[in-house]
This record gives sequence, structure tokens and C-alpha cells, in this order.
Amino acid sequence: MPFPRVLLILYFPIVIGCGKSSDPCTLPAEIEAIPMEIRITRLENVFFDKVSRETIQDAIDRYPDFAEQYLLEGEFEDRGAFVDEIVSLHRDPGMQELYGEVLLHYPDLRELENAFLDAFKRIKYYYPEFEPPVIYTYVSGFTNDLFLTQDMLVISLDYFLPNDHRFQPVDLPQYITRRYDKDHLVPTVITAISSWFNKTDLQDNTLLAEMIFYGKSYHFTKQVMPCTPDEFIIGYTPEDIIACYSNEEMIYAHFIENELFYETNPFEIRKYTGEAPFTDEISLDAPGRIGRWMGWNIVDDYRENNVLTLPELMNQDNAREIFRLSGYRPR
Repeated sequence: MPFPRVLLILYFPIVIGCGKSSDPCTLPAEIEAIPMEIRITRLENVFFDKVSRETIQDAIDRYPDFAEQYLLEGEFEDRGAFVDEIVSLHRDPGMQELYGEVLLHYPDLRELENAFLDAFKRIKYYYPEFEPPVIYTYVSGFTNDLFLTQDMLVISLDYFLPNDHRFQPVDLPQYITRRYDKDHLVPTVITAISSWFNKTDLQDNTLLAEMIFYGKSYHFTKQVMPCTPDEFIIGYTPEDIIACYSNEEMIYAHFIENELFYETNPFEIRKYTGEAPFTDEISLDAPGRIGRWMGWNIVDDYRENNVLTLPELMNQDNAREIFRLSGYRPR
């Protein structure tokens, strides 16, 4: 089935603000007033600069949560073996070179700190119980891009070098690695954090339920990062987004004609929500994960057509009800 492209130069993201500020990029006064401080600790400097047993031992003692949860100290037979392994890793010439490239492209992290601060303040506005995790950066040698718990976030900055950098993760296809850059970093983290608040019905194993789950995640991210272009939230190119909207009626017809919304076969579901360079069931030009994109549109319409706060939306776990009350139709 053809998936005609529409050639446009300008891309205008859909902006959803919060509060009463006329500029959604500026925090409303009631959110700005929320007391919060974000400081990112650069553990790549702690672990890679002037490596010795003494400096590594000191780093492990200073950051025991990082050593235990991220470096997995407990998997070593004793502290000495663990220190030896960490010293060897951080002295490796290739790792030292990668560390140098990270410092070159991330000389400071103020931009990231400010982006996280704004997003976290917006989250706390909607969820007063929310406490931001401690944020560390690190150079993992392309072994772990992001590590997130309720208390700790570790960002491997080597994953987020420019797309054309000579150092790239070798085990990921290009359609995924292009989403690993500075512009995608904070939205990716916020989308992951959205799962803490995204209530789902675990008994509902339909494609629609998975579409709605992702749709709520992206809606959440857009709500707390309202000036972030959609491309950096869902990981499409601007051209992909334009083409999807231009062909939305055909995409919707494909789902209706093939009775996909209530499909429960996990292999079929993966074709529409799993990672892939394209959705070939529709067209080789249709981007992968197109079910997630449609789920986002359904959730946006549901919120727009019903009086709901963000927590009320995230607490709604009835995917069929969301779909029914969304009034969703192709634009």
C-alpha cells in the first residue's frame, strides 16, 4: 500500500502548556516557586581522572549506591577483586579516549540541569509526592545507556554523542542510534519516569492497551516538556511525523479493516508497537512503532474532549474507555 510523502520545510510541534502562562516555555509562577535544586554529579570525572587503586577505592566509598546498583559490586567475590576490575576498566586506552570525547562534547551540564529542573518541577506540581532522583553521568563504554530507579538516574554520556561521531554503539541499528543525542536525552528520561504514574490494566493484553500505554507516556512527557518538539519525544524525524499526519486516514483504515485494536497475538502487536525501521504491514515508508504514534493521538483527543487533570488521565487504566471517549478520528 502506498504511503505518499508530503514535502514541507516547516514543522510546527503541537504545544500543550500548563498553568496560565501565555508562553508554554516559561514556567508558570506557581511551578517556578516550587523549591527544588538539581545538580548532576559527573562520575566520569571521578572514575576516569588520574586512575589508581586509591582514587577508585575513594570513589566507591563516596558513591556506594552507584557502586552497588550500577557497577554491581555485589557480584564480585570481594572488594579487592572489584577494585582491580574497575581500575583496569578505567585505565583502558579506548575507554580513556571515549572519556575525552565525552568531555569535549559535554564541557558542562548546565543545559541538562536546567532542562531536568523545569521538567521535574512540572512533575512535582502535578504529583507533590514526587522526589527527583539523584543524577549521575558516567562513561560506560556502551554497556548501559540509562539506569533509572526511584532514587537514582545514571546517564552514560557516551551513548549521547552526536549522531555522526566516530564512536557509536555497535549493537544498535541506525534507526535507533539516531535517537541517541543530546536533544533526545531528557525527553527519553521523562518518558521512562512517566511509567511510575501510568496506571494500566494488567489483564488487558490487547494492541489498543499497549497503544494507550505509550500514548499516555508521550502525553505525560509533552505535558511536562511542552516546548519539546514531538520528534524528540517519540523519536521520529520531522518528515516522518508530517507523513504520518498526511496519511492518518489510511493508517486508521488499516487498523479498522484488519480489526487490530483488540488483537491479542503478541507477534502481531509487536509489528505495530515494537522497534522496527518501518511498519511494512502498512508501507515501507511508514515509520516503525506507528501504533504508539496513533495511541498518542488517541490520548491527546481523550484529554482534549474530557475535563481531566494529568493525574486523572494517568490513573485511567481502561484503554477501551479512553478510546471510546476520545472521539478519535483522523484529522
